[in-house]
Amino acid sequence: MTSQRGTMKLSQRDRERLEYALGSTPVNVMKSLFGPGSLTWEVNREAVLLAGGGCALLLQVAHPLVAAGVAEHSNFRERPLDRLYRTLDLMLTITFAPAAQAVRAVREIERRHAPVRGYLAEAAGPFVRGTPYRASDPALLFWVHATLVHTAAQVFEMFVRPLTAAELARYYDESKVIARLFGVAESDIPPTWRRFQDYFERMVKGEELAVSEQSRAIARAILWPERPLWLRGVMPPARLLSIGLLPEPVRARYGFRWPAWQEHAFRALVAAGQLALPWVPRSLRDFPHAREGQERERQPSPLGTLQRSKSVAA
Repeated sequence: MTSQRGTMKLSQRDRERLEYALGSTPVNVMKSLFGPGSLTWEVNREAVLLAGGGCALLLQVAHPLVAAGVAEHSNFRERPLDRLYRTLDLMLTITFAPAAQAVRAVREIERRHAPVRGYLAEAAGPFVRGTPYRASDPALLFWVHATLVHTAAQVFEMFVRPLTAAELARYYDESKVIARLFGVAESDIPPTWRRFQDYFERMVKGEELAVSEQSRAIARAILWPERPLWLRGVMPPARLLSIGLLPEPVRARYGFRWPAWQEHAFRALVAAGQLALPWVPRSLRDFPHAREGQERERQPSPLGTLQRSKSVAA
């Protein structure tokens, strides 16, 4: 009866969204979209992925239209890490929570994104002044998604273990479920890990990541926050990781200096993390969302398999 109530809470639109996201795979709305055997669970459970959070944010706001949305529709100077917290909680909820909760989290993000629209105040790269932007733009949504996928894989391989070519392909295939859950069209999603890498490289080396003055203002707020005061004590290593993980072309566009001593310090910090991580207890090493998901998956499987609607199945 409980599973039926959970199923009934989903609107027809949410049902169709889940069907589109998972394709031919049936989904139990009371279970995770991925599950314990997935690469997504293995990678995204690791709290060390926080080491890449700053880099992912800097990559996102390197796009002038993303930066405009953040600069003009948030209090990033007073609360510079709010975007990181919200993004992290959303992605962990989508990964580890039941499917019904995951789709509700996406709806909430869309509600927050709805008023985030406007016009570029100053020209940046190929974008002229007055270029319209909106947070729901599929191209911007996919770029934000791409920064999270790329950075998570990069940090996992750096601190946990290397991933084989087959595992990277599988991890990327699973990540496409999240892109589709946000409504990105299949035709706009690179079909393979190799094609995704080509897309990411084109973005990094191309003109779109122009790094506007708004981008730089957000970067300063992230890397040199004025408040809260406690952040100042932990920022030197976080700043080193954030800048060090950036692709060199993007680092240069931000104007970050990266002398040899910083490269050596970065490598030493990474080596220390590699040595320490195996000794960290799982209770601290995993995100709370992952621990909750693992405990839930140990319970007997409830009913609640989503039946494909005629409109989508047709």
